[in-house]
Amino acid sequence: MDGRDLVRSVESVGTAGAAQGLRTVRAAWRRWRADAGGLPPRGPVRARVPGAVREVQPGPGGGLIGFSRSELRIVVAVNGAVFWGWDGAAPEPSYALAGRCPDPDPRAVLEPHKDGGWRVVAERVTVVVSRLGAVEVLTPGGVTLRRDLPPRWWEPVGGGTARWMQRSEVPADARFFGLGGRVPGPRLRDGVYRLWNTGRGRGWGRAGDPVSAAMPTQVVVADAGTHLVFHDSSWDGTVTLREGEEGAGSGHDRAGTSELRMDGGPLRCWVMVGTPARVLLAWASLTGAPALPPAWALGHHHARWGGGGEAEVRGVVEGHREHDLPLDVVHLGSGHLDSREGFTVDEERFPKLPVLADELRREGIRLVSVVAPGVGEAAGGPVYDGGVRRDAYVRGASGEVVRGVSWSGDAVFPDFTGARVREWWGSLYAERLAQGFAGFWHALDEPTSFSAFGEPTLPRSARHALDGRGGDHREAHNVYGLCMARAAYDGLRTLLPGERPFVLSGSGWAGVQRYGGVRVGGAGAGWPGLRASLALVLGLGLCGVPYSGPDVGAVDGAGSPELYLRRLQLGAYLPLFRTHSGPGAGGGEPWEFGAEVLRHARGALVERRRLLPYFMTLAHLARRTGAPYVRPLWWAAPEDRALRDCEDAFLLGDGLLVAPVLGPGVDRRAVQLPRGRWYDTATGRAYEGPGRVLVDAPLGRIPVFARAGAVLPVRGDDGGTELEVWAPAPGRAGGGLFVPDAGDGWEEPEIERYAVRWSGARVVVEREGAEGAGGAGRPVRVRGLGPGVGQM
Repeated sequence: MDGRDLVRSVESVGTAGAAQGLRTVRAAWRRWRADAGGLPPRGPVRARVPGAVREVQPGPGGGLIGFSRSELRIVVAVNGAVFWGWDGAAPEPSYALAGRCPDPDPRAVLEPHKDGGWRVVAERVTVVVSRLGAVEVLTPGGVTLRRDLPPRWWEPVGGGTARWMQRSEVPADARFFGLGGRVPGPRLRDGVYRLWNTGRGRGWGRAGDPVSAAMPTQVVVADAGTHLVFHDSSWDGTVTLREGEEGAGSGHDRAGTSELRMDGGPLRCWVMVGTPARVLLAWASLTGAPALPPAWALGHHHARWGGGGEAEVRGVVEGHREHDLPLDVVHLGSGHLDSREGFTVDEERFPKLPVLADELRREGIRLVSVVAPGVGEAAGGPVYDGGVRRDAYVRGASGEVVRGVSWSGDAVFPDFTGARVREWWGSLYAERLAQGFAGFWHALDEPTSFSAFGEPTLPRSARHALDGRGGDHREAHNVYGLCMARAAYDGLRTLLPGERPFVLSGSGWAGVQRYGGVRVGGAGAGWPGLRASLALVLGLGLCGVPYSGPDVGAVDGAGSPELYLRRLQLGAYLPLFRTHSGPGAGGGEPWEFGAEVLRHARGALVERRRLLPYFMTLAHLARRTGAPYVRPLWWAAPEDRALRDCEDAFLLGDGLLVAPVLGPGVDRRAVQLPRGRWYDTATGRAYEGPGRVLVDAPLGRIPVFARAGAVLPVRGDDGGTELEVWAPAPGRAGGGLFVPDAGDGWEEPEIERYAVRWSGARVVVEREGAEGAGGAGRPVRVRGLGPGVGQM
């Protein structure tokens, strides 16, 4: 905690309500006092660099390189990923890794290199270590992708945790992406980005901080190739990025730079090289396959904040039914929980919740419940007392249980970094499953106080188990939400072994995709918030989290009907499609904006339902390959600089290109198209890429293009799946995939592969491995057979 937290807490007295504000001030004062006495005092430090190479010990996939003042462990794994750790740091233990570290590649050998350095040559990458400790990553052809200069440590003279800094250089044409998704993105321009999960509170700084899912994961795209770099330390830190410049100064290039400064933790790093698809596949093999959401989770979610009880829930459902609006999931906020502990359901306002949940399920609607880590400090409460008996709550440096603030008031917080606590917490979800809930969304899991400023709840000096290693909140903070998600996911797997869990986190770190998705929340006010929501989803996808999305609604108050519609139209093409309304949420229901908005909103919701088989296919492919549903335009052509710099459109899988309207008063917009033929799905007109086209974007829709030759599984009028096929360009072929899903279970369905080709004047669709044509029995509708190709 610093002085800004305390000042903000004092200011919050007038903004968060008198009682809650006073609790916030007291909690901030407690944090300040705890850290003043529980953290080691700052004193003199001693700077250190690696020095020169002294000895080398080759080993499987690489080896150890001893320097005069440090030791570097370097290994190339069988999946092509490169690991190196300074001071002998090993890949494990790590909250990012899924299970054990991959085996070393036996073909990769550490061998002498020029000027006293060493190198490891592998199939996809060459790593060169200089005599003084610079680490260079090159393509198989010898082109440099990244050069890490010798690191520097600042060690306390009296002993303790060392701070460190790693400065890296990338090609002058390179572009930065990732870091968990940032508001100014998806391309990360020059600036300082903090690596500390924090509730958004009242707004963002210049670099888009704070964020609730900050990850030290960068994706760097250059002409020479694409690489992902992950520095595996969960401590607080900053990344300072500066893009390079070609021809800067007498015709010489100025390299792009990335400077990472961390307050502690091991200096260890993973690098993956290749095409974007290969890089994300290697990343998923390292950090874990994304959890497969149940089929219903890809539909339309609606979150309702309010305390009106069952009648309010029925009103939301009836309103959607009355106005013929598809609805698949209803999320309940904290208003449905008891006010003492803030965990169990308030049975006075929801006396027959299981009956209501059963009625809604028969209509195809699921209920999702909010969960926060803060447990109200209520003696006699079953959850609170259960945690006390198990010594489950986070303690301070002096041994007392740490108290913070949540929506139930004064609260204590489970230490999810301990396996015993995770097991206990996961068992608690049985209560809400018995109430009929089908899934859970986590809030305030940064962990953040329930206040206008989103300051932290736990002091940095708070102690954590860290799965047997022991440590304090400086190391545990960023992985707290990930460990909470793990507790819920593992608990639900035990409680409902036949169903895929639905866990939606508000916070996360590298590897959180193993347990579910990430909700980026209300991505901000006004039109800048609309643009930010796209940037956050794209950034998270490149960090390995394919299932995410913002809250769709007029989060800045009443909002304008135009802004509401544009938010809805974008959200309908994002993985998590969750609308939001109710007291404290801002905005309203679609029918509250008038007949025209209602008609256009219905069109967006109906289109989302039509595309559900396509989204389900993308979810299965993400689990198998790590590829995000939502991809930047450069995904298949990272060498195209025009696509690298395009931030206002995205690919949905391989088949669709979506160009949302991100500003007011727009009825036409320019769209950058990748190479190939693209059809405007509304008009059927064809355009040839690469290049920019100007297309209509009326209030009722946003421009969406289909790739020529694409096969899109969609929902037909009868509720079954049909194949929407877009005609290939003359003389070309196409194809696509469909993964049928049984619903909520764990069956691994067979991938249906379809090929599309011209046969004379006819378009033929064939399923690979099946006899005959016509989509192997599935209805087929061919589009794009109309007149002429549009001019660029």
